[in-house]
Amino acid sequence: MTAVRIYMEGGGTVDAKRRLRQGMDEFLRELKAKCRDSRRNWKLVLSGGRNDTISDFADAHRRARPGELVVLLVDSEAPVSASGPAAHLRAEGGQTGRLLKDTPDDATHLMVQTMETWIVADREALAAYYGQHFVASALPPADDLETVPQKDVARALKNATQETPKGAYHKTHHAGDLLAQVDPAKARRRCRHCDRLFSVLARAI
Repeated sequence: MTAVRIYMEGGGTVDAKRRLRQGMDEFLRELKAKCRDSRRNWKLVLSGGRNDTISDFADAHRRARPGELVVLLVDSEAPVSASGPAAHLRAEGGQTGRLLKDTPDDATHLMVQTMETWIVADREALAAYYGQHFVASALPPADDLETVPQKDVARALKNATQETPKGAYHKTHHAGDLLAQVDPAKARRRCRHCDRLFSVLARAI
């Protein structure tokens, strides 16, 4: 392998994308360091919305040179069946199904059910970031956070943070900073598809 390129869902302004990219780069620092240590290139690309990200990934995957690992990372937006991430996305049909028709499972990764699920996995990092009046008890207690619906994760984050000096969780303003502070080991323990991303990429690198 010569390079790893990850196409991740994430939109907003140029600055918002930069902050989110930096945060995810830090969250994935173990993999990034492994890549650099073995003299392989690492690139994390934020393509905007979900559909644009899938389209950019499909194009890059089709054009990939030998030795390049091109990876998709998007929200699942729902529970993932035992059939796996690639089948989960293809089941959406339409353009997504067509673009990902021949995509292998090891190139397809999901944040289940949303990126914020990985963030709420580390309540200590959240408490340190938001400070006074943070309500840790509002966060989902489930050991398996992937069972918690996307809307419930969003509501829990709002309830836990709305009285803090930083105000209620805001994806554009807070997500990048939080991803940089979340302990990946905690996210991996409570989110099996997060663990899968680390395990699959570590083996490939």
